[in-house]
Amino acid sequence: MNRRSRVAPVSRRYVDRMAVKRTKSARAARKRKRRMDRVEHDLTPVQWSALQEAWGGCAYCGAADVPLQRDCVLAISRGGRYTLDNIAPACRSCNASKCNEEVTHWLRRTKRDERAFLVRHYEIGRAMTERFPQAPDDDHEGDEVADDVDA
Repeated sequence: MNRRSRVAPVSRRYVDRMAVKRTKSARAARKRKRRMDRVEHDLTPVQWSALQEAWGGCAYCGAADVPLQRDCVLAISRGGRYTLDNIAPACRSCNASKCNEEVTHWLRRTKRDERAFLVRHYEIGRAMTERFPQAPDDDHEGDEVADDVDA
């Protein structure tokens, strides 16, 4: 009898449970995935390209020759989502520095021009809304209330 045959079989449940990484970064990644899955994101790749083109670089520091990441102005952990009016292109440094902080507080803390960012964000958001008009919600079809009800 060889040695392997004496080992008790391991239950599938035990193996599945042990396969989960328990590191802090793995737990944070699972938590972020659950948070991302709870909200609906409607930013298309075409809209993202248009945003990058409109900003011309990082929305916060202006760096143009670096890869840009999607940064939520209102962080996902604070109720934001990937939508046309909530995303600003950011370089890796600015995105990591901002983390999930409120954008106005972060701009003040890092001594950046808060007013200039907010005005530019509004202008670009308005231009993007004109360029990509939102389709009417199908969820609320038939919710209209009649003004005159003759009974």
